[in-house]
Order: sequence, then structure tokens, then C-alpha cells
Amino acid sequence: MNKNIPEILGLQAFNDNYIWLIRNGGQAIVVDPGDAAPVLHHLSASGDRLCAILLTHHHPDHVAGVPGLLAAAGTTLPVYGPSIENIATVNHPLAGSERISVGTPNSELHAEFQVINIPGHTRGHIAYYSAAIVPDGAVFCGDTLFGGGCGRLFEGTAAQMQASLNTLGVLPAPTQVFCGHEYTQANLRFAGAVEPNNLAIARRSETVAQTRAALRSTLPSSIGIELETNPFLRWDSAEVIAAATQRLGRAPASRVETFAAIREWKNSF
Repeated sequence: MNKNIPEILGLQAFNDNYIWLIRNGGQAIVVDPGDAAPVLHHLSASGDRLCAILLTHHHPDHVAGVPGLLAAAGTTLPVYGPSIENIATVNHPLAGSERISVGTPNSELHAEFQVINIPGHTRGHIAYYSAAIVPDGAVFCGDTLFGGGCGRLFEGTAAQMQASLNTLGVLPAPTQVFCGHEYTQANLRFAGAVEPNNLAIARRSETVAQTRAALRSTLPSSIGIELETNPFLRWDSAEVIAAATQRLGRAPASRVETFAAIREWKNSF
């Protein structure tokens, strides 16, 4: 590991969750620790010291490990999270649009993040974007944007989710996408049904199948890859519009309606 470039590890939790751990110089930042155990195991094995926790939304599989991590640390840690969601452990509430400095100043692990408001999956969901933490930049987007897919609309509207995905979609194409679940293979099966003539989806599906057969992670993705293969970012594609038209029985009136029709289809796919 280049001591000047943090390493980002995907710690597996539950059936398909990822807890993202950013580490360098003996320090670590953890994103969405739904379970304390994988993080504590890493800290014990590596000697890293946890210095901050970033939370994207309130669902238990993303936050339930925080109390255990705070207890093990034996000291107050900064816990960043959405201000309008009920997360008792958050001591640095965020609304989106902030710029935050995470980690110890003058240390090898010191990251600047832009906080992005991306409601839809939950009403206060946020993402953390850093242009410089790794060479291509990185966005930690929880359950809003997935490899080949997007999150369900549990608390928000289709218009909110489409706008949130559009906000992520205009990040620089090389930006690495670190999402909350290993859903890529199943999502690409749906993407292929929406756009059966999209060769980029076919190629990605083949690569992902090989990756999963080898029990390896399909993440991180990139914004560029998602723009080519993710139907929930491709509301202007003729095939996506045609698929929405078939579902609705008429041409969609807007990009939001196209997105909503495809998201509704995915719910029962």
C-alpha cells in the first residue's frame, strides 16, 4: 500500500452488506457499520485505530454496529450522519451540501468529503464524495445507487430518487462507486431485460458472473460504468423509454415517469 494513498476495504457483513473501511497510517474511517464484529476483527488484526464513522442512512444493517464500535473505542468518536433521520449515535448531523474534514489533521489519513443529499431510499439519505481520497475519486452512496441498480423507494418519491441518481450521475465518470450491497449480478439480469440490445450490459454481465463465481466482489464500480449499464441512470435511452412505455401502456410523460415505471417493474422482477 502506498502510504500516501488510503486503502479502501470492503468488509462483508450479513448476507450481502459491505462495510467500507478507509485506512492509512494505522488509522481507519468506517462507512455504514451495520455490524461491529467485522470492523473489530479488522482493527484487532491490523492494529488500525478507528478515528471516525460515516453513516449514509438509518437502516439497521448500516448503523447497528455503531454502539459496539464506540464502546470498544473507549472514547468519543465523530459519527457523521443525516440530520433528519433518527440515529441516536450521530454527533455530527449533516443535511447535505456540507464539506467535512475527517481524520486527524497532518496524519496520513485525512480526507475531505463533500456531503450530497440523495433522498429517495430514505428521506434523509446522504452520500460522501471525495475527489482525492483515491486517484479517481470515490463516492460512498449507501443504498441509493447500486452496481447496475438503485435502492427501493421506502420513504421518498420517484422524483426524489431520480433527482438523487442524476446528482450522482454527473460526478466525474472515473469516480469509484462504493455502495452498500452486493446486488450487481441480480441487478444486471434486470438491466438486460430492460435493454436487451445493450452490449455494454451483456459484457458487464459476463464479467460479473465470472467475478462472483470466483467469490470476489463486483465493487467498486464507477460512475462511467453505471451510466453505460444501469437502467436507473439511463432514462433517456430509447430502449428504457420503450420498456417504460410497455409497462405503462402509453409513452411516459417525463424522465421521472420513465424512471418510476422501471423502478416499479424491478420491484416484482
